[in-house]
Amino acid sequence: MAQRCAHPVVPVALLVFGLVAILLLTVPTRDVREAPGFMYGIVLDAGSSHTALYIYKWPADKQNGTGVVTQHGECQAKGGGISSYVGQQGAAGQSLQACLDQAVIDIPKERHHVTPVYLGATAGMRLLNISSPEQSNQILQEVGQKIQSYPFNYRGAVILSGQEEGAYGWVTVNYLLENFIKYGFVGRWLSPNRPTVGALDLGGASTQITFVTREEVEDNRDLMKLRLYGQEYSLYTHSFLCYGQDQMLKRLLAHIVKSQGYSESIDHPCYPEGHSRVLQLHNIFNSPCTAKYKPSSYNPQASLTVQGSGNYEECLVYVNEIFSFDNCRFSKCSFDRVFQPNITGSFMAFSAFFYLHSFLQKITGLTVSSPSQLEEATKRVCRMGFSEMLLHAPDQKPYLQDYCASTVFVKVLVLQGYGFNETSFRHITFSKKAGDASVGWALGYMLSLSNLLPAERVELRKALTPGAWGGLIFLFVLLLTAVLIFIFLRARDGKKKGVSESTI
Repeated sequence: MAQRCAHPVVPVALLVFGLVAILLLTVPTRDVREAPGFMYGIVLDAGSSHTALYIYKWPADKQNGTGVVTQHGECQAKGGGISSYVGQQGAAGQSLQACLDQAVIDIPKERHHVTPVYLGATAGMRLLNISSPEQSNQILQEVGQKIQSYPFNYRGAVILSGQEEGAYGWVTVNYLLENFIKYGFVGRWLSPNRPTVGALDLGGASTQITFVTREEVEDNRDLMKLRLYGQEYSLYTHSFLCYGQDQMLKRLLAHIVKSQGYSESIDHPCYPEGHSRVLQLHNIFNSPCTAKYKPSSYNPQASLTVQGSGNYEECLVYVNEIFSFDNCRFSKCSFDRVFQPNITGSFMAFSAFFYLHSFLQKITGLTVSSPSQLEEATKRVCRMGFSEMLLHAPDQKPYLQDYCASTVFVKVLVLQGYGFNETSFRHITFSKKAGDASVGWALGYMLSLSNLLPAERVELRKALTPGAWGGLIFLFVLLLTAVLIFIFLRARDGKKKGVSESTI
C-alpha cells in the first residue's frame, strides 16, 4: 500500500510564522490621537432693542490656547430687549424661549450638558441698572432661571461694561478678517502677522470705538489688554453711554423740547417737512439719558405734538449741542472730555453704522465713501419730504422720520467726535457680516472665554507603528498562503491515496 506523502516543512513554517506574529503584537506601541470632535458655546446678546442668540463651535483640542471658533447658528428673539420687560413678571425669560428651543435642536444632544451658555447684557441693562438696580437684578435672575431650565451648562448672566463690549467687538472684527489666525495652504493654522483693524459699533443705547495704538493712553480706564493665539494686544477702547441711536434720538428730542420752552407743540428740524406725531412726555423723559433735560415738574401723561420742518442746518445745530467739545483735561479728546489718541489704520463700522450707511447709499445713489459725500447724502435726506422718502424705502416707513437726525448724528460723531478726515474716512468699511458670521461683540466674547474653558481631553488609543503593521500584514498573508497550500497538498494526497487503494 502506498505511503501518505508528508510535508513536515508546512507545519513548521506555520508554527514559526505564528510565533513571529505573536511577537509582533508585543512590539511597543505609540499613542494616536483620535479626532477631537467639536465643542459648542452659546452667547445671548441681550441688547437694548432686542436679544440675539448665537451658537459657536470649535475643535475640542483648541488652537494656541484659544478655540478656532465658527458660527454654527443664529436666532433673533422676538420682542424688545430684556430691559423693556420691567414690571412684567417672567416676560424677559419667556422672550428667550423660542431661541433656546432652537439651540436644543441645533446642538448635538450628547453635547448639551457640556455646552456653556452665557448671557451678556449691554447698554440697555446698564441704563436700567443706573435707574433701578433692583429691577435690573430681577431681570437677570429671571433670564438666568429660564436658561437653567435647559440642558446646557449655564455660566451666568451679566451686564457687560462698555469697555468689554467695545473690546469684544474689536476681537470679532479681526478674527473674521483672519488678522489673528488663518488656515494656510499647507493644511495647518498660521499666524498671518497682519495689522489689526479698528472697530466702530453703534447700538441702541451706546456707541464704541476700539483700536490698537502706539500712543500713550492717558486714561487707564480706556486701556484694555487681551491675549489671543499667543499674541498680546493693547487696546484703546471707549464706550459712550447715551450715544446709541435710540437714546440719541430721545436726547435730541428732549433737548429740542427744553430749547423751545416745554411748549405743547414743537418744531423738529430733523423730521421731514409736513410730518408730525403726537407722544406723551414720559416717553421722552423716562430715561437716565434725558435726565438733565427734564423739567422740574411735569405731567408724564401730557401730550406733545412734534411737527417736522426738514431743515438740515437747524438740525445740525441741535445735534452738535448734545455733544460737548470743550474742557478737555488731557492732551486731546474726542468729546465729553474723553481722551482719545489719534486714529490709525483701517476700521470696520457695524451694527447701526452699517444700516444707516446702506440707507444713505440706497436713497441718494451716492457711495458715501468720503466726508464730502457723507455730508451731501445727509443734506439730501434731510431735505426730502416724508412721501418722497417713502417712495425710495417703503419697507422703512416706521423709521423714516428719524433718518435725518441719525445720519446727521453719525456725521458729527465720526468726523468731529472721532476725528476721521478726508483720508482716514476712506479706510472705514461698513459691514453687517463677514463670511457666515455676524459682526458684533458676541463672537469676540466667545473667543476670549474659550481661553478659560478647559480643552476637552483628547481620547488616545494604542496603535502599532506603520512599519510594524506592514510586517504583520505581510506575515499573515504568507501564513494564509501557506495554510491554503497545505490544505491543497493534503487534499491531493488524499485523492492519490484513494486512487491507489481502489486499484489494489
